[in-house]
Amino acid sequence: MQLIDGKATAAAIKAEIAEEVKEIVAQGGKQPHLAAVLVGHDGGSETYVKNKVLACEACGFKSTLIRFEDDITEAELLACVDKLNKDEDVDGFIVQLPLPKHIDEQKIIEAIDYRKDVDGFHPINVGRMAIGLPCFISATPLGIITLLKRYGIETSGKKCVILGRSNIVGKPMAQLMMQKQYGDATVTVCHSRSKTLKEECRAADIIIAAIGQPDFVTADMVKDGAVIVDVGTTRVPDATRKSGFRLNGDVKFDEVAPKCSYITPVPGGVGPMTICSLMKNTLAAGKHEYYV
Repeated sequence: MQLIDGKATAAAIKAEIAEEVKEIVAQGGKQPHLAAVLVGHDGGSETYVKNKVLACEACGFKSTLIRFEDDITEAELLACVDKLNKDEDVDGFIVQLPLPKHIDEQKIIEAIDYRKDVDGFHPINVGRMAIGLPCFISATPLGIITLLKRYGIETSGKKCVILGRSNIVGKPMAQLMMQKQYGDATVTVCHSRSKTLKEECRAADIIIAAIGQPDFVTADMVKDGAVIVDVGTTRVPDATRKSGFRLNGDVKFDEVAPKCSYITPVPGGVGPMTICSLMKNTLAAGKHEYYV
């Protein structure tokens, strides 16, 4: 069993990005600029945004954090998005999800200029990805594809089961694993209503678990030699930790790991790659790689 080290891979990629940014700036080019909009004080979102700011520093990007209390109106948030769309210095920006209940997330996503949509959530980017055109790809699926490639894991012709059908992970992951230029795999998507979920998993060469239920994937669901990618990050109470909680994956790691050829840990697997992918998208935005 080999551990897929997302932390080390992300650090290596950030170092590569920093070198490229140094060259761009040395040649008189513009320093890439990422802005993040954070609404309210959700613990998980606070951590993510803090890590994104640190990643920007590591990559040599300029970063701006815009904070609002969770009583902001939808109109005020839309006005902020409009301002960022028009700000020529900002190459890409994200509105950190989830948003408070009174704000329509989809409306906010669609208001973002797709050319600055480094989260890859805008319908134009989602549509371009689905038909294999260059675009900003949702950060977590892009991070997973990058990990599989960097570890030389064979995906072509393999049976891949994706657990979860969210717009942020499950659906784009399925699209990417089907693409000729990416995964080239035979893909099955399972979710809470799937009747044959365990049987599908047992036949899979690759399982990507993004179902949001701690320890959901157990040893009896995994065949010997499978590749397991665990996207789960549920906060579970843990009195031994200073924070009072630990991050728990969707995979029961201790019992599943011995059966695998490769597995991602939680934390330190997919998480760091998500932020690293956002950096890749921001660099692409700064270089106008996909859109003029």
